[in-house]
Parts: sequence; C-alpha cells; structure tokens
Amino acid sequence: MLKEFLEEKHCFKLVCGAGNEDVESIRRLVYLYALAGCRFFDLSASEEVVDAVIEILHGLNIFDAYLCVSVGIKSDPHCNKAVIDYNKCINCGSCESICPQGAIHNAKVTKSKCIGCGRCWKVCPRVAISYTHEEKKLDEILPQLLKKGIDCIELHVIGQDENEIFSKWKYINEHFDGLLSICVSRGKLGDEALIERITKMIDCREPYSTIIQADGFPMSGGDDDYKATLQAVATAEIVQNAKLPVFLMLSGGTNTKTTELARMCMIDYNAVAVGSYARKIVKKYIERPDFWTNEYVIEDAVNEAKVLVDSVVL
Repeated sequence: MLKEFLEEKHCFKLVCGAGNEDVESIRRLVYLYALAGCRFFDLSASEEVVDAVIEILHGLNIFDAYLCVSVGIKSDPHCNKAVIDYNKCINCGSCESICPQGAIHNAKVTKSKCIGCGRCWKVCPRVAISYTHEEKKLDEILPQLLKKGIDCIELHVIGQDENEIFSKWKYINEHFDGLLSICVSRGKLGDEALIERITKMIDCREPYSTIIQADGFPMSGGDDDYKATLQAVATAEIVQNAKLPVFLMLSGGTNTKTTELARMCMIDYNAVAVGSYARKIVKKYIERPDFWTNEYVIEDAVNEAKVLVDSVVL
C-alpha cells in the first residue's frame, strides 16, 4: 500500500510532468527509472499515458509500483501550454534552444511535450510567447482513470482562486477514497496563508491520508547544487513546523543534493519528488533512435538514473 510505502520514508517519486503527454518519451523515462529502482510515478491525467506506463511496468514484471495522476487549477503553471504569436515572433530560435522538453521546433509548439515551465517566455526578445491552460474536466477524466487502479490523485493549487481549488478538491474527495496529494508553493502566498490553505483542505480528511508536496520553486530543476534545491527544503520546513498530520514530500528544484540539505536542516520528510532534473540527466539517452535496441545506451542511462534515485532512498 502507498501509505506504508511513504511511512518507510526516503521514497523517490519520478515526476513525468502534469502537462507532459509525450507518450513515447514517458515510456522511455519510466523504463529507465523503474530499472533504477523507482516505484512511485507521477503522471499526466491521461488515459493514454497511464496505459503506457502500466504496460512498461508490467513488461518489466514490476507490480509493486504506485501511480499518481496530477490535475491543476487554471492559474497553475504545470497545466499550461506555450503559445507563440507569429505577428511578433522573429524566429530567433531562443525558445527552441532553451526548452527542456524539446517541445519547440521552427517556432512551433508541440503541445503534448510542453510542460508550461516558462523558460521560453523568459528568453523571448519580442514577448511573443504566452500560455493557455489545458483544461481537464474532472468528471470526464477521473472515472476512466480510476478504473485503471491509480493509487493517488494530486491537485496542484498554485494560485489564488479559492473557489476553483475547493470545488475541485471537493469533487476529488467525493470520488476517490485513496491517498490524495496537494502540491503547494509559497510563490503567490505568504507562509501563514499557505498553512491556512493546507489546514482547510485537510480538515475533511483522516490523519495521514494526505501528502503535501512542498514545491519550492516549480519546475526549476536543472542544476545539481544546493541553491537549486534550497526553496524546496525551505517550503518543506514551513509545512513541518505546522505539525500537520500529513506526509511530507519535497519538490521543485530537487536534485541529488536535496536529501543532504534536508537532513542538515532536520526536515523529517517522507519522500522526494524529482522532475526536471530527473528528465535532464537522461535526456540524451531518451532521444536516441536506438534507445530500445542498444543495451549499452540503456545501461549507461540506468546508471545515471540510479545515482539520483539512490541519493533519496539510501
């Protein structure tokens, strides 16, 4: 059971991306990290993605893995997609070169790959990039996903629309009786408001039936240093100090230094979720055309992934 898995602490969760629906890259990513020892996977709320991941895991004879699907509110960046205004775009290639997902080519965005990280918007010299929210209606997607035996639903609540947050939270609670996860960040909230929101959301739930994913700096992973992971640890400390009956998960800029810094700061965490950095270190392998046929590519990729997984679980 996922609850017992979290109680063991030092769990590693691979974040494939709430907005990532590039099925083939997800298949390869999950394959590598499953071989490296990961047993907890965070996925887009897509039937096609969930089916592909289940197929990969069962093909490896792995039946003890846990699947979490992520949904968000309109203001949450995890569910946004980049849009290019061609009246402003000068096709300079800045967005293409910086996109960590390879979602932009010749000034065209492949929506299935875009994760809404915001990097392209920051470097665009003509302010030609904006974002749209890819709405997923819970009453349409969750009934089908629940039939597949998912273990957790995560709601991203980075934003200030309380009505939308609690409307979606109410629906999820009414239709799923497993562990729920709340992905929170203090980017648009003060510390007190952050804890007030969490407290209000868990008020209707049993103790330790909720995971708080403390997202220090959403989708900021990339560098493997203490600075990159500092905000993840700082946000986790705020949640820990509130002494709430929840499981604590660190995310947002997480890397191989996260657990070391968390222990130095005496953070009693249950799990670490790694997305951007986990994808970055195996990207060159995943993109190879001979991925499925070259055993040396797989071996090297798994070895790199294992260093990251072991930094959390050991």
